[in-house]
Amino acid sequence: MTFHCEYAWLGGTGVAEQVLIEVADGRITRVTDNTPAPPGAHRLPGLTVPGLANTHSHVFHRAIRGRSQSGVTDFWRWRDVMYDAAGHLDPDRMYALARATYAEMALSGITAVGEFHYVHHNPDGTPYDDPNAMGGALARAAADAGIRLTLLDTCYLMADIDGRRLEGVQRRFSDGSAEDWARRTGALRDSDRLRIGAAVHSVRAVPREAMTFVAADARRRGVPLHVHLSEQPAENAACRQRYGRTPTRLLHEKGVLGEGATAVHATHLDSADIALLGGSRTGVCLCPTTERDLADGIGPAGRLAAAGTPLSLGSDAHMMIDLWEEARAIELDERLISGRRGHWTAAELLTAATSAGMTALGWNAGTIAAGRLADLATVRLDSPRTAGARAGDPLAHAVFAGTAADVSHVVTGGELVVEDGRHRHIEDVGGALDKAITTLLAS
Repeated sequence: MTFHCEYAWLGGTGVAEQVLIEVADGRITRVTDNTPAPPGAHRLPGLTVPGLANTHSHVFHRAIRGRSQSGVTDFWRWRDVMYDAAGHLDPDRMYALARATYAEMALSGITAVGEFHYVHHNPDGTPYDDPNAMGGALARAAADAGIRLTLLDTCYLMADIDGRRLEGVQRRFSDGSAEDWARRTGALRDSDRLRIGAAVHSVRAVPREAMTFVAADARRRGVPLHVHLSEQPAENAACRQRYGRTPTRLLHEKGVLGEGATAVHATHLDSADIALLGGSRTGVCLCPTTERDLADGIGPAGRLAAAGTPLSLGSDAHMMIDLWEEARAIELDERLISGRRGHWTAAELLTAATSAGMTALGWNAGTIAAGRLADLATVRLDSPRTAGARAGDPLAHAVFAGTAADVSHVVTGGELVVEDGRHRHIEDVGGALDKAITTLLAS
């Protein structure tokens, strides 16, 4: 297909006009600006940017949006509500919820998602007949919703850092050992829009020796490796008590940090932690809307970036699915804690939402350039939020005022998935979400 953009962000700080994007076999073959639309080109009015990358998702958390806002005082009480929802999942319910949630992501401009997946087995912990039935349901859901999936299959082996055995719903998260985790995940295969990655759940859920095993396995296979890090002060305190060091230091010593690794949250770090993450070029995925909803705190994004850490973004628990809000929150939260403005440009924030996230998920996308995957998202410039953008800086207007509701067109691998604000494969995304959530919570 050929797409003709009114405006397009081609990287750097500039926005080009009248941009022609030619696509073959799912990849961009040529990009030219100041070019009239040829006959048959698909017109994209507004500002076109690379497809967004949602680097961190727990898709089933979408079912508890709005259910945990009253009377749930902290992260640990919220986790009880989340575990209750996890207990009701099976492959069919997982598929229905994920398909609708991934379609909601597509409507917001997301073309790739990293699913931090740990609900692997039956509620009693026994495997399904197909040990990867849950992961397979997620893969089918993403394909049907028209987005790419990096399945960050997660090793989860103990209830807490003290080594307590898993009980209740947590039993379905565990393979029993890191070796058994590797045997199960070894049966998974990449495909056109699916990448298999790996994850260490956290220092709370994976013993030291198993961390090293998972990291080595991920690097042997050359796949993305992700880990929850220092989301809560209690995690840091428990790790110091158990191991005599911070979670960051422990992960560094056990070989988890480094190129190709992404730490999620990284909210409560000391200066030595920040130096280790930056020096090892470990990425950090920030999830600002989740972190503020759970009262986690505001992470040291500015200091991490200055240390050399690439920043990406995720919607995590899906209190909302809007990477435009996640992107500007990096700057706006930094303003709150520093008392000054202007830490990141709009282009730098959008880089976190596009190319940095795609790199963290293992996709050759995130830039509108020849040879890259043809993933695009177009933002209207005539909505009540974006009106006036043509008279100023369309990029800054979109990043600092646009929302998921302003996305009009989304292209994944050259395929038009969202057109004029409507999903082309799932006619009523809201209805699909409502049915999936109602069915899950009524089970």
